[in-house]
Amino acid sequence: MALDDRRKDPRVLIIKPSSLGDIVHALPVLAALRARYPFAHLAWLVSRPFAPLLDGHPLLDEVIPFDRRGYGRMLRSPRALADFVGFVRDLRRRRFNLVLDLQGLVRSGFLAWATGAPRRVGFDDARELAWLFYTQRVAGSRRDCHAVEMNLRLARAIELDVQRPAFPLGLRAQELTDARRLLDGAAGRPLERFTAVLPGARWETKRWRAERFAELIERLHADGFPPCVLLGADGDRTSADRIIAATHAPTVDLVGRTSQRDLIAVLSLAELVISNDSGPMHIAAALGKPLVAIFGPTNPARTGPYSQSARVVQVPLPCVPCYRHECPLLHHNCMVQLEVEPVIQAVRALTPAACATAP
Repeated sequence: MALDDRRKDPRVLIIKPSSLGDIVHALPVLAALRARYPFAHLAWLVSRPFAPLLDGHPLLDEVIPFDRRGYGRMLRSPRALADFVGFVRDLRRRRFNLVLDLQGLVRSGFLAWATGAPRRVGFDDARELAWLFYTQRVAGSRRDCHAVEMNLRLARAIELDVQRPAFPLGLRAQELTDARRLLDGAAGRPLERFTAVLPGARWETKRWRAERFAELIERLHADGFPPCVLLGADGDRTSADRIIAATHAPTVDLVGRTSQRDLIAVLSLAELVISNDSGPMHIAAALGKPLVAIFGPTNPARTGPYSQSARVVQVPLPCVPCYRHECPLLHHNCMVQLEVEPVIQAVRALTPAACATAP
């Protein structure tokens, strides 16, 4: 049953604290909620490191940062415990009518229950017994279902229209202007066209070799594609330096120089995106950019780019997917055996017009 449309101020909380890609996957639920309840107070509980992604979002009335790291110390820190109790009390005072737990862990389930909302919705296969905290459990199977489809299943269960899921990232005109200025400054000239290359990933097993990225950039340059712009976080610095050292093709380095909002704006201006399996990959997919995604130990059917404009390149091995942060067989063949040529072919399939500019 849906909320009463006659209420002008239903209060709805989305709980999806992390990670970057998972938050992007939940955006269609936010869009559908705002379309269904234009006068609702919509709030999102998010881990503090990812709050900038949602701050000022035009579809949200409130972003509630959650200090996961700080509250994780509450069993050994009286101060952290007191802060957490205060956070829960403040959450309850907000008097939400409906809470959607899209995270599905015991912590998020507890927070949903702690709001005191009369309606708390989550998946019946939520991990760590989180489903015990819900008043409505949505049937789901995470085995081979894409994360976006799981979220859409929950949205349909509360009678939201998600026939055409949207991924509103809330880009502002000033952010685009700033991104253009950042790009031109890093390139030392106006950069009208470029290919965004993202060599980073949270897991070491998801990272394609820096030497292969360098060879890819050389090939793209030789084929007449726009210059490559390297993007990533501070932790990708070593990989970026190795890539730059191994290529003679003109390459713009923005690694470690973009905030989360900057990254969205820069990717929105790219002509093509090439990325490891990472959060920025999902941003590029949400933007509808031509995207080549390089996959190793994970399953693109579950966490691949949710876009018709994307292609996935992955070596078919019996050990894939393993979902391990370290290769259990110690050879990392899912990345070692991934050559440049399949990536080039995927690029050409996505952007045949660009190939026509090759010398």
